[in-house]
Amino acid sequence: MSGPDGSEQFVKKHDFVQLSAIAGLLTAAFALAGCDKPASQAAAPPPPPVTVAQPVKRTVTDWDEFTGRFEAVEEVQVRPRVGGFVNSVEFQDGAIVRQGDLLYVIDPRPFEAVAAQADGQLSDARAKVELAKRELDRGLNLVQTSAVSEQVVDQRRQALQAAHAAEVQAEGALKAAKLNIEFTHVTAPLTGRVSRHLVSPGNLVQGSDNGASTLLTSIVTLDPIYIYFDMDEATYIKYSKLWFEGRRPSSRDTANPVQVTLAGETKPSHEGTINFLDNRLDVSTGTLRSRAVIKNTDLSILPGQFGRVRLIGSAPYEALLIPDVAVATDQSRKMVFVVKPDDTVEARPVVLGPLDDGLRVIREGLKADDRVIVNGIQRARVGAKVAPQTAQAPAGGKS
Repeated sequence: MSGPDGSEQFVKKHDFVQLSAIAGLLTAAFALAGCDKPASQAAAPPPPPVTVAQPVKRTVTDWDEFTGRFEAVEEVQVRPRVGGFVNSVEFQDGAIVRQGDLLYVIDPRPFEAVAAQADGQLSDARAKVELAKRELDRGLNLVQTSAVSEQVVDQRRQALQAAHAAEVQAEGALKAAKLNIEFTHVTAPLTGRVSRHLVSPGNLVQGSDNGASTLLTSIVTLDPIYIYFDMDEATYIKYSKLWFEGRRPSSRDTANPVQVTLAGETKPSHEGTINFLDNRLDVSTGTLRSRAVIKNTDLSILPGQFGRVRLIGSAPYEALLIPDVAVATDQSRKMVFVVKPDDTVEARPVVLGPLDDGLRVIREGLKADDRVIVNGIQRARVGAKVAPQTAQAPAGGKS
């Protein structure tokens, strides 16, 4: 119906406008819905690439590590046997000296004078021996004719014995005087590196005859060299158990091998063998003093240096090994990330062993056919897919 003023035409026009607006909104909604699906598909990132490798299986031996200090096999403090004024120092401070090399010269003139006096006394004693022999011979001839008594012959025999004793005493005094002359030349008692000279020429030194001889210098041997270290009680008990089970030889009976790493080094540079275990544990520290002998042919190690000693700690056994960089830490747990057959990531707790030639021994938690992420761990998410790429060979590994 329409009124006289055309209201019906106005209503129809208003409804048409509303329908057109609704149709436009629906069209826009359908257009947005159609564009949303391909946009979300394009925004989905591809699986991140990671590098995987299977554990290496080989025979390994555990090594235990201790901190030790080097000491000389032989060390001597050079002291004079006779006292006197030092004439000269015959060595260079810190040099290598050979056994018998001259180190110090002490003024020998007082001892040469004593030796000359002892030589004169010896000559006098020998002359008295000759006189006593002639007197005894004459007495023996005269006693046959009763010109002298047996008592006189006995006295002359006793005089000859006293002359012989005086001769022996004079010979000893001369030998002692000559020894003192020899002792004025202080020589190296062994081959090694000498310290600095502690007494300069012109100073008076005391000999050993008065019990307080002067220290002149010291000498230490360098090749071979000892390294002492302390083994804790738990490790000692472990070694004893392995020995009782026949899985590791005792260091008391066998020269077990050791490897030594010096300060500043990342891997062992010297090798040696155990040659001493103490007979008791230190009650204050609960440790057992141990010693190894190390070759030092280049003389690069000095007594007093520190070193890290690696001692064989088990029998050989089969183990799985992976690069150490593949091991992650979650608070107190150690874990590795394994790619499952469907290319999703799984976090696997593991029990670690020692390092062996750059690879980490895995005692528990892995199988030989597991694919372990060795590169790209930061891109991996547990439960998410990855694009695994097989590594050429585990870093640092040996087949």
